[in-house]
Amino acid sequence: MADEMVRQAQVFVNEAYGSVIGMTVAENGQTGWNTMYALTRALQHELGITSLSNNFGPGTLAALQAQYGALNETNIPSPNFCKIIQSALYCKGYDGGSLDGTYNSRVKDAVAKLNQDMGLSAVYPGSSLWPKVIKGLLNMDAYVTVNNGSSAIRSVQQWLNGRYILRRDFYVIPCDGHHSRDVAKSMLYAVQYELGMADGVANGVFGPGTQSGLKAQTVSVGSTGAWARLFTAAMVLNKRDVSFGDFTAEVKVGVESFQAFVKLPINGRGDFSTWASLLVSYGDQSRLGEACDGVTKITNARAQTLKASGVKYVGRYLTNPSTTSLPEKAIQPGELQTIADNGLRCFPIYQTFGRDASDFSYPQGRWAGQAAVNAALDHGFKSGTRIFFAVDFDALDGDVTTSVLPHFKGIQDAITDDGNRFAIGVYGPRNVCTRVSEAGHATASFVSDMSSGFSGNFGYPLPTNWAYDQIVTRTIGSGAGTIEIDVNIASGRDTGQASFNAPRTPLPDTALSPSVLTSMRTDVGKYMESIGFPNNGGFRSHTHETCFQWTVVEYDAVITLLAYRYNMRKALIQTSAYWEMRHIDAIDVTKDLEVMAEFQATGSFRDSSTGICQIFGRTAVLAWNHAIQKGYTEGKIRDVNSHQDKYNIWRDCMEDNQFALSTVPLIHLWNADGAPGNAFEEVPLRAMRLDYTENELFEILRRYQGPAESEATPHAKQRMALYQIMEKYNSISRNV
Repeated sequence: MADEMVRQAQVFVNEAYGSVIGMTVAENGQTGWNTMYALTRALQHELGITSLSNNFGPGTLAALQAQYGALNETNIPSPNFCKIIQSALYCKGYDGGSLDGTYNSRVKDAVAKLNQDMGLSAVYPGSSLWPKVIKGLLNMDAYVTVNNGSSAIRSVQQWLNGRYILRRDFYVIPCDGHHSRDVAKSMLYAVQYELGMADGVANGVFGPGTQSGLKAQTVSVGSTGAWARLFTAAMVLNKRDVSFGDFTAEVKVGVESFQAFVKLPINGRGDFSTWASLLVSYGDQSRLGEACDGVTKITNARAQTLKASGVKYVGRYLTNPSTTSLPEKAIQPGELQTIADNGLRCFPIYQTFGRDASDFSYPQGRWAGQAAVNAALDHGFKSGTRIFFAVDFDALDGDVTTSVLPHFKGIQDAITDDGNRFAIGVYGPRNVCTRVSEAGHATASFVSDMSSGFSGNFGYPLPTNWAYDQIVTRTIGSGAGTIEIDVNIASGRDTGQASFNAPRTPLPDTALSPSVLTSMRTDVGKYMESIGFPNNGGFRSHTHETCFQWTVVEYDAVITLLAYRYNMRKALIQTSAYWEMRHIDAIDVTKDLEVMAEFQATGSFRDSSTGICQIFGRTAVLAWNHAIQKGYTEGKIRDVNSHQDKYNIWRDCMEDNQFALSTVPLIHLWNADGAPGNAFEEVPLRAMRLDYTENELFEILRRYQGPAESEATPHAKQRMALYQIMEKYNSISRNV
């Protein structure tokens, strides 16, 4: 909602400083970072700083301290300087008085209230405005509870500000009732200050010195003073129901509950391990875990090493998108049986890419969900197994909202459409796990707490449904039993699987079983509808039923033969053909007529995509020539520069559905070899094979449509889900 005084502040900063600070702000009466940045730059200009920045950094703070110290009615440099302060007060929700450039009684009252809200009244009594307070004024932090903030957490925040603000590297933290990265870091500074670390030594890092000092600071019932307050503060920030202050019998009960929750020895004391679990996501990294995960094959020798170290549960990856790195990342042949024979249990992890927000969306979630099901069945995991889907990057809260949650909705829809044979877990930072689970998309969390610097870990409590807590990488064993693992604490909410079905052999595809056609037709249609393609065709030329009939059912015998001949999955042919036919519209039909008319009139061929598989004449010539030259098929070489040759094969692709479908696998083979002769040649892939990785499958589908920089890439992310659905039913058919 617009605020008139904020709008006046925006007008002021634009008129007074717009030409000298390198930016103007929208005069909309709404506080935002751009307005705060403009006011910060204006302040820097008034301080004589020539290199302006949005950041109120050490240079700005030092200049303010050196030139003016505390600002008040007798120490204000200029009317404009005062207007900057008044404007910031308006933007922060305080009454800055009329925008008149005077440090009047309303400004003084507002500053006194600001100091009080920050918890600084005892340190900065009265109405003077000190440099660190100005730094806190020129950001978007709140100093009153917002968005259902906790009054208990706000009390902790105010206490931290009041006790430590005079230390060199401690700055005003928000007092909004919410734990955060800044608050978590301030707690580490506070611990270091209480340990006696000097300014410049204290750094807010949970390093060896801090850990060593904390080992001598066990608190228990009867403890009072700063250490008791720090410990109860840490409990409050971790959303434990205790009172901030002395270590009472009530606090002991809360500590016992927390220790039980995070799987620490239950003693009711604030010992080092408990301190560590409260202050940093990974906690006490010397702990032994009953679970682990890793990228190394579990052999008999390694299994014995794991058992000897107390491990019961082993996390292994269902797939490996790379053909060159971490060759044992995915579960290897015979490995699950080795795990079972040694009395261990395995929980599966699915991760293809997952390193950036762009790897997450609803269609990619559908891809991930069905791909994980297909891979789990291939390996022999039984129904009821929980698959943990990875979010392996520092996802900001906004990323979770816009990318990760839709992705997990896609996973959930894929698992549901598959009949809920498998349960869904989420692997990732604390905030990701909590939000995905609260949205109902996962039933257990595998927490990447080892990545303590992730914004989704720093300042967030351990998810209530955590199953595995990843805390440290460690190498154990010797000789053939040596293995590097990520150590995980296990809660018991997930126990993996101890026995497995026989793995499915990567057989060549066969004809589709009549028993799967109805379900396959339904699942393909549901997915396409979910991404905006109604079954009735909408504005497209063909319905789902027509496309499925012509690209899957009608020519199934032909597609089966082609897949067998070229050693590729039928789903690659079905997916490309179905996808292209679903996209045909009236413009494509008109284009075909224009191409034919122009060639008949002038003999000039103006290439375009055509037929049910939407193939260009030049592409068809290059793909057929390549296949003939490589011995993949037989036929005559065509002249890629001949209008007649390109037109003839173009007409074949348009008029002869079987010819068009026969050309699709040749285009895939050509693309696998790098599309030689094309304007945008590609890096060759491995020779076509039945066990292509997801990355290779993605590349084949993407290359069919165009270069990586085009719409082919986002379309391929959608087509990968379609591929996995097609592959699901082909797999059922060949394993009947």
